[in-house]
This record gives sequence, C-alpha cells and structure tokens, in this order.
Amino acid sequence: MPETKMKSVMQGALVLTAASFVAKLLSAVYRVPFQNLVGDEGFYVYQQVYPLYGLAMTLALSGLPQFLSKYVAEQAGVKEQQKAIQRLFPMVFLSGVALFALIFLGASFIARLMGDPELAPLIRVVAVTFLFVPILSFYRGNFQGNLLMTPTAVSQVWEQLVRVAVILLASFGFVRWGLSVYQTGTLAMFGAVCGGLVALIILLVYQKKITGRRLGLYPINWRTAWHWPLFRRFLVEGGLVSIYSGLLILFQLVDSFFVANALQAGGLLPQVARVTKGVYDRGQPLVQLGLVVAGALSSTFLPALTKYLLQKNEGLYLATSKMYLRLTTSISLAAAAGLALLLPLINYALFKDASGNLPLIIYVGAIFEMGMIQGYQSIAQSQNRFRIPLRAALLGLAVKFVATWPLTWALGTVGASCSTLLGLAVTLVYIAKQTTPAINAFLTERRFLVKLLFCTLGLVFVVVGYDLFLVIWDPAISRLTALLLALSGVVIGIATFLKLALVSKLFTIREWLLLPFGKKILTMKRKKD
Repeated sequence: MPETKMKSVMQGALVLTAASFVAKLLSAVYRVPFQNLVGDEGFYVYQQVYPLYGLAMTLALSGLPQFLSKYVAEQAGVKEQQKAIQRLFPMVFLSGVALFALIFLGASFIARLMGDPELAPLIRVVAVTFLFVPILSFYRGNFQGNLLMTPTAVSQVWEQLVRVAVILLASFGFVRWGLSVYQTGTLAMFGAVCGGLVALIILLVYQKKITGRRLGLYPINWRTAWHWPLFRRFLVEGGLVSIYSGLLILFQLVDSFFVANALQAGGLLPQVARVTKGVYDRGQPLVQLGLVVAGALSSTFLPALTKYLLQKNEGLYLATSKMYLRLTTSISLAAAAGLALLLPLINYALFKDASGNLPLIIYVGAIFEMGMIQGYQSIAQSQNRFRIPLRAALLGLAVKFVATWPLTWALGTVGASCSTLLGLAVTLVYIAKQTTPAINAFLTERRFLVKLLFCTLGLVFVVVGYDLFLVIWDPAISRLTALLLALSGVVIGIATFLKLALVSKLFTIREWLLLPFGKKILTMKRKKD
C-alpha cells in the first residue's frame, strides 16, 4: 500500500473512532436526566424497546458500512464502483424493508412476548428506523470505501445530538404536559427517526459537495437482489458481523423478553416487575460509561495493528497486540472494581435512590468482560478474521438466552445480572482460546497478571476503607453530597491504582505514554525521584 494511502487510512480510522467515542458518550449520559424525569417505570418503557433501535444503529454504523466500504474499495475505478453499488442496493433495500415490515406488523406480538402490550406503539416507531438503514449504509459505506471518513463521522454525531434532544424534550413533556410513560417513550423513540433524517440530509449535502452528483442508487435493478453468492457474502460480512459488534445490545434484547416476565412469574405484580426492571436497566449507562476509555484505546491501537499487518511486520504486530491487551485488561478491571465499590453512592447520586444496589454491583462486572472481549475482537478484526468472534458471540448469546429466565425467576434481577456475566464469560473464554498463544502470553510476560492483581487488590483495600469511613461518619447526605463523595472516591481509586502501577512497574514506559496523561504521570514521578 502506498505511504499516502496508508496515511489516509490511519487518519480516517482515527476520525471515525473519535466520532464513535462521542456518540457512545452521548448515548450513555442522556439516560441519567431522562430517568430522573420519567422515573424507573418510564425508564423501563424506554429500555425495553431501545435494543431494537440499537440493532438498527449497529447495522447502519458498523455491519453494513464496513462490508460496503470493503466491497466498493475492491473495485478498480469509479464506473466499477457505481456498478457495484447498483448490484448491492436492491438486496440491502429489500432487507431493510423486510425488517421494517416484520417489526412494524409484528409489533403487537413482540410487545406481548415482552409481557407488556402497551409497548406496541414504541416498537412501531422504532421499526421506521430500519427504513433508513439501507440508504444511510450505502452513503457511509461509499464514503468509507473511498477513504472519506468525515461525512460518516459528522452524520453520526449529529444523528445522536438530535436524537438526545428529542428524548429530553419527551421527558420534559412527561413532567410539564402530563404525558403517560408510554406516550413519553413513543415520543422519545421518535427521536431516532428525526436523527436518521438529519444524518441522511448531512450525507446528501456531503455527496453533492464532494462529487457534485447523487450516488446513483436509482433506478433499482431488482434482478441483482437474488444473486445468491453476493447475498451470502452480504449476510456473512454485513449482517452477521453486526452480531458481534452489537453483542451487549443483543444481551439487552434478551433481557427485554425475559426479565420482566420472569419477575412476574416469580411472584411480583406487573407494575412492580416493570419498576424493578427499570431499576435493573440503570446498569446499562454505567457499563457504557465504564467502557468509554477501553473503547477509546481502539482508536490508538486498531489503525496501528492494521498498519503493521499490511506491512507484514509480525514482530511489531505481536508486540502492539500484547500492549493493547495489557492496557485494556488493566483499565477494564480497575474501572469495574472501582465502580462496583462506589456504586451505592453513584446509584443514589445519579438515579435519586439506592434501589437495586446488589444486582447493579454484579452487573458492572460486565465492564471488565466486555473490555477484554472488545480487545480480542479488535485484534481479530485487524486480521480480517470474522468467524471466531462471531462464533464466540453466538455461543455467549446462547448461554445468556438459556440462563436469563430461570436465574431471574429464582434470584430476581441478581440472577439477570449473573446471566449477563455468565454469557460474556463464555464469549471471552472462547475468543481468548482461539487467539494465538504468542498474543495470550501478555498475561505472563513480566509477571503482568501478578502485578495487576496486586494493583487491583490495593485499589479495593483503599476504596473499601474509604467506604467504611463514610459508614462510620454516617453523614446525612443529599444527592449532590453523594455525587461529590463518589467523585472523591473515584479520584482516590485512580490515584491508588496509578501509584501501585508505578511502584510495581505494571506498564512499560511506552505503555504509559499511550495512556491519557501518561506522560505527565511519568514526569511527576521523575521529579519526585
């Protein structure tokens, strides 16, 4: 690959990952004020249907554009690219329409399966977003195939900004205009439609600005919709890749069908079961926030891994893979342990009460498992290996599917949290075992695992001491005080982990330099020495 093209690939990957980082941050943060305004039952209504929207977003942002950009990039010239787009569009268009029809017409049936017939209007609104998937995917995939990542990045961020604005407007309507929780949820889901429209307009503007013409999706040649070899490739590289890209969303979808139903089967009244599920759903934004830093690491490492693989530099590729896994494992484990220990304060500060502390403490363990899974997935993705992470995801999803109902029936939402950790553990073990021993050696080199356990246990010891001090002090705290105490605990936990990491030489100097503020930490250490 020429050096200029390589540079474009690296810069494009960074732009796209940065946009994804901002979008994920927005997606996690808005749920706190939304829950505060609509309550746990209103939050339950929204979260029950959200995974369906999450699947549409995974298709429109990850699975399909990734496949389309690769397919377009394989073509020799502009005319060949245009023909490739016209070959693919009919099958993608029909797939989007089929998903829309299936969900829209089956909304009442899906709502009954979820145990709440009143969710049907929300499901119908979400179904409309699948109509945007084909055209958004084609514009994004075409831009990415030509190494133009900015249109995708800008459209993604604005799509989320508009969606969040409509969601907050819906919660204001609940408070000000007396909307029911189901009306509020329906209006909130309409934000996804508004966001999709804005994203489409932005992509159309970029298309005209860059090329001066339309993409040329019409007229549609319907005969190519039944080209089996191409359709099979579309399913494998596009649709099925979305399964491991949206693994946590699929786990949430399983929860939507089983948790509230199992709680009612276990003896709870329907409304109590809905509120309890809403409390359990508080864990999702917390896990998303916990994964933000681990996700940001991929913006640094995935382009570098791809570059070394293309250059056939096996030594640097292996060293970078192990470095990536060391940092991801450390950050994910520290984040999960710290958040679990401070969760009672965080839960009260963010969500108005301390309901559901135990299931939420268990649930945030998903930060560690998902962080490591994402690390292994990124390494497999850099090698263009899709089958292993796909099998791992399907295996974990099967375990989650089988375990959720009986565990929730027996243990309540504690069981639901355990089923999530169990499914993710199966996924992690499978994908780790399928990774080469040379890469997995990151755990034993320089006694990394022993040092990591030392740093984590030190963090646990100090934060538990902080918690005990607060129990003895027993202040009559407000939500603001709880937030300040939680933030203080976060600072204490981070400082403890970093200090122990420096003392034990958990990271190499190069690894420190790749961490946020790593250079400043090393400079401060040198001054003290």
